[in-house]
Parts: sequence; structure tokens; C-alpha cells
Amino acid sequence: QVQLVESGGGLVQAGGSLKLSCAASGRTFSFYYMGWFRQAPGKEREIVAAISWNADSTYYADSAKGRFTISRDNAKNTVYLQMNSLKPEDTAVYYCAANMGRGLVDTSKYDVWGQGTQVTVSS
Repeated sequence: QVQLVESGGGLVQAGGSLKLSCAASGRTFSFYYMGWFRQAPGKEREIVAAISWNADSTYYADSAKGRFTISRDNAKNTVYLQMNSLKPEDTAVYYCAANMGRGLVDTSKYDVWGQGTQVTVSS
């Protein structure tokens, strides 16, 4: 089973950009679907984007379409989330998660989670 560590969060002004990274341990990273989720204070965790094991399928929440890009580098055991045109409503703790091909979009199918990284967008 992989272990996940996110990085790249921080404070940014509205309209700015951040790139999140999620490094995975273990030799089976390429077998996992990977997703980025976020949870804002007082709100439920929601999926932001997801990517299949070989990147032939991706999913974006409506809130992320056109602004965020998910990608992965299986040689580096890393998945990324490039976030552009950030808005204050993007403020949340961002988590990466993995599942071994059980499903791309269903949050309940993800069974490995990172510890999260805070993203704060100021207006």
C-alpha cells in the first residue's frame, strides 16, 4: 500500500496560482487511481480532480474545470494539481488520495489518504 505526502500549499492572492504535489511511497504507484480532494471549514470533503493510472482518464469538478489541471509522473511516484486563477472560495485543506482501480470519482472508493496541505486564497 502506498503512503502519500502532500506539499505546495500556502497563501496566495486571488487570481494567483499554486501547484500542489503528492509524493507516494511504494513501488505500485502506477497501479493507483489518484485524486485531489478538498475540505473547507464547516463543509464536507469534495473531490476536485482525479486521474487514472496511466492518465488516459481525468475528472474535474465543475469548480475546477478550466482552472485546475491534474497530472502524474509515474516515474517520480508523484501526482500534481496545478491551480490557476485561484478564488477565495478555493480556500481549503487539500488532500490527495489513492485507490487501486476501484473508481475514479466516487470518494468512498479512495482508501489511502495523505495528511493534507492548507491552501488559503486572500481576496
